[in-house]
Amino acid sequence: MVNFRRAEAKDARALSDIAYHSEAYWGYDQEYMENFRSLYRVTEEFIRLNPTYVLEDQNRILGFYGLVAREPANSLEYFFIEPQSIGRGYGKLLWEHLLEFTCQPSGVREFEIVTSPQAQEFYIKLGAVCLGEVESLLKKGRMIPRLMYGLPASR
Repeated sequence: MVNFRRAEAKDARALSDIAYHSEAYWGYDQEYMENFRSLYRVTEEFIRLNPTYVLEDQNRILGFYGLVAREPANSLEYFFIEPQSIGRGYGKLLWEHLLEFTCQPSGVREFEIVTSPQAQEFYIKLGAVCLGEVESLLKKGRMIPRLMYGLPASR
């Protein structure tokens, strides 16, 4: 049985590892992944300051998200599923939790998503709109999707 819980500072390393392995799932080269590890490391401070939740099954973390909720520039900073669990519906569960238990109670009405090209379609299927592209922080000259998600008024 899967459950959600607020991430704790002690989870930082495990969440960083999940983010790394989830990104590596797409076959990026070693230099890219080294840059990813240094730039997208989940810190204890991030967990303390931002809504960060894990999805777990029998105390094993399957995925997590971290939202920076600072109007007017809310952003989904982390949204990763461990590679063995990709394609099993856990992303949709995380998304629903994000909207219902993080965004709605805190009054977040929209947020930005800057993501890999491989994940773009996932977010679009969930209702995000592509605003264009921005240059990746990981590789000079590489353009990646910039999306916006607006919560429906009825939520």
